[in-house]
Amino acid sequence: MSTSHAAHPDRLLPADPGTRDIARRLLTYVEDLPIISPHGHLEASMFVKDEAFADPTSLLISPDHYLTRILHSAGVDLADLRVGGTEGSSPREAWRIFASHWDLYTGTATGYWVEQEFEHVFGINPDLLSSANADDIYDQLSEILAKPDFRPRALAEQFNLEILATTDDPLDDLKDHKALAEDPTFSPRVLPTFRPDAYTKMYNPGWAEKTTRLIDTAGDGKSGWEGYLQAMRNRRQYFIDHGATSADHGMHNTDTTPLSHEDAQRLLDKGFAGTATREEMLAFEANTTYRFAEMCQDDGLVMTIHPGVYRNHSASAQDRFGNDIGADIPFQLEYTNGLRPLLSDFGENPDFHFVMFTIDETAFSREIAPLAGYYPAAYAGAPWWFIDEIDAMNRFRSSTTGTTGFSRYSGFIDDTRAYCSIPARHNTSRRVEANYLARLVAEHRISEERASDIIVDLIDASPRRVFKL
Repeated sequence: MSTSHAAHPDRLLPADPGTRDIARRLLTYVEDLPIISPHGHLEASMFVKDEAFADPTSLLISPDHYLTRILHSAGVDLADLRVGGTEGSSPREAWRIFASHWDLYTGTATGYWVEQEFEHVFGINPDLLSSANADDIYDQLSEILAKPDFRPRALAEQFNLEILATTDDPLDDLKDHKALAEDPTFSPRVLPTFRPDAYTKMYNPGWAEKTTRLIDTAGDGKSGWEGYLQAMRNRRQYFIDHGATSADHGMHNTDTTPLSHEDAQRLLDKGFAGTATREEMLAFEANTTYRFAEMCQDDGLVMTIHPGVYRNHSASAQDRFGNDIGADIPFQLEYTNGLRPLLSDFGENPDFHFVMFTIDETAFSREIAPLAGYYPAAYAGAPWWFIDEIDAMNRFRSSTTGTTGFSRYSGFIDDTRAYCSIPARHNTSRRVEANYLARLVAEHRISEERASDIIVDLIDASPRRVFKL
């Protein structure tokens, strides 16, 4: 029997005994429900290939920027963690580096999730992890990963994974999604998500080449701005035909000011010529955000936005390792004025689902909750990235519910590239919701019967409803 604190049945539940008893009862309604993951960054190909994971490092460390960024802040070279496909050290040596810095994760959300993975996925007591026994645990994990029941498909069944959305380039052929959808031996739904950022951000390297290819490939022979719009419509439909229900937009800011056809063409021409100013680049991006919302009225895709992050903040790290290595840094942002053009024109349409995510906690109560509390189209996205840790998730619930109630919530998203963190992260969400609702019951603000209905809706019905699953 494990003695790890990560195995305690009351983890994250209220300290007060009476309130904790209520939370325990509420948790029983949702703890074993299937996982609905409508936004994440795994590759569909892993389930098609269904190969054994190569080693503990490539599964648990290298792809998880939540984990590697903490080590990097302590001076560890990302190359030594084999980030971005680098070969700076052996997988075992990278694991030793991680184990020797394990104390850095105390109190962090990442530390909690990793502990949960050790305990509940691999059956290893996380309290034992240290530099002294790094090799022993590495060897234990290697033996576990070699077993047939620890391949991607078997784990999907073990995790009770029902729906998993990936994030995909508009020109992806989606052949792996098609193969999975047609495979009668694989029951989870792996759905693509349309992510057009590479074609909206003129300031990113390679934008002109990628956008030219998009128009040439999918623009039905049209050129310029008309070809751009037609290509986006065609590729969105291709994604829908392959199971997509949503489109995700990593906007720089929240500006959604539309441009005339003539102005859009002018900025597109300047972008291709390399003469657009930063202001013009952002104006082009704002216009595309508005046009994507316009397209949602026709094709029904859910629109999610992730603004307010300076992507790849470290230019030197991007040059060495590429994108998505944890060097994305938030900046202050407002939502009310920027989203007004889009929501004024489309926000009254209840069939249009528009999910707002943020990195700035203050925006939840100040802007996102009031917007979601008025517009039928608008929903408050779950805490994301830096603020999806336990205390911040509790603050999210407290800061939005008084304005929006429970019905304007997106459902939990795990936003992860680390496969084995999925059950830990979703279980965390379920316990946080039980904690919050138990307090409302204990304060006689709602009945326990009502709370039991709400928690099932938050965990299961909300993501199905909001993401049209």
